[in-house]
Amino acid sequence: MRDRFVKKYRYSWILLKELVRTGFKLRYQGSALGYLWSLFKPLFMFIILYFVFVHFLRIGGDVPNWPISMLFGIVLWNFFSEVTSTGLSSVVGRSDVIRKINFPKYIIVLSSSVLALINLLLNFIVLAVFMAIGHVSIGWSALLSPLYIFELFLFAMGISFILAPLYVRLRDIGYIWEIVSQALFYGSAVIYPISMVVSQNVVLAKLLLLNPITQSVQGARNALIGSSNIVASDLTSNIFYTLTPILLVAIIFIIGAWLFKKRSPDFAEDI
Repeated sequence: MRDRFVKKYRYSWILLKELVRTGFKLRYQGSALGYLWSLFKPLFMFIILYFVFVHFLRIGGDVPNWPISMLFGIVLWNFFSEVTSTGLSSVVGRSDVIRKINFPKYIIVLSSSVLALINLLLNFIVLAVFMAIGHVSIGWSALLSPLYIFELFLFAMGISFILAPLYVRLRDIGYIWEIVSQALFYGSAVIYPISMVVSQNVVLAKLLLLNPITQSVQGARNALIGSSNIVASDLTSNIFYTLTPILLVAIIFIIGAWLFKKRSPDFAEDI
C-alpha cells in the first residue's frame, strides 16, 4: 500500500513538473522579450495607476510609501487574477491530455497555479527595486508576508477548483467571472488605501476587510511595507471578525476541492 501511494504521487509530481515546464515555455514562445513581459505588465499598470490616482487625484498621501504599497497590491492582484483565470480554463485547455492519460486531474489546475506563482516571484524583482529606491526598511514582520500570500494562493486555488468544472459544462462562466473579477478588483483595496475608506465610513472599511483578498493584500502590505497599512485588528479587537476571512478561505477551498473531485471523472466525456 505504501509503495502504491509513493508511486502514485511520484507520478503526479513528475507530471506536474512537466506541465509547468511546458506551460512556461509555451507562454512566451515567439515573443521577442520573452520572460521580461512578466516584469513589464505590473510595471506599466503601476505607472498608469500612479499618475492617475497618486499624482493627479492625490490618493494615499496619508500613507507612507503608498506608491510602493499600491505596486505590491497590483502584483498580488495580478497573481490572484492569473491563478483564477488560467485555472478556470485549464481543464478545457488540456482536453487532449485528459482523453489520453489517466491521472489526478487536479494536477492540471495546480500546474497553472504554479506558473502564476513563478510570475509572482519574478514580479517581486520589480517590487524590490522600487523598495530600494524608496528606502523602505524591512523589519522582522516581513517574515509574515509569505503567510498572507499563501492564504491568497489557497483562496485562488479554491475558486479555480470551483470554476474549472463549471466551465467544462458552461462556457458562460468565463464571462461571468470576468465581471465578478472586475468588481473584486475595485472592492479589494488594491489601488486605494483602506485609511481613505475608514475616514469616510468605518463600517464599510470593516466589510471590505472581510474579503479574503483585501485581508491578504493589507496583511502583506502591513508586514512588508509598513504598519500604516490598516488591517482588521486595527479596527476591532473582535477575534471572530479577524478570523472570518481565514475561515472563508478554508470553506471555499474545501468546497472547491470536493466539487472538483466529484466532477473530475466526467471531464473526458463533458469536454
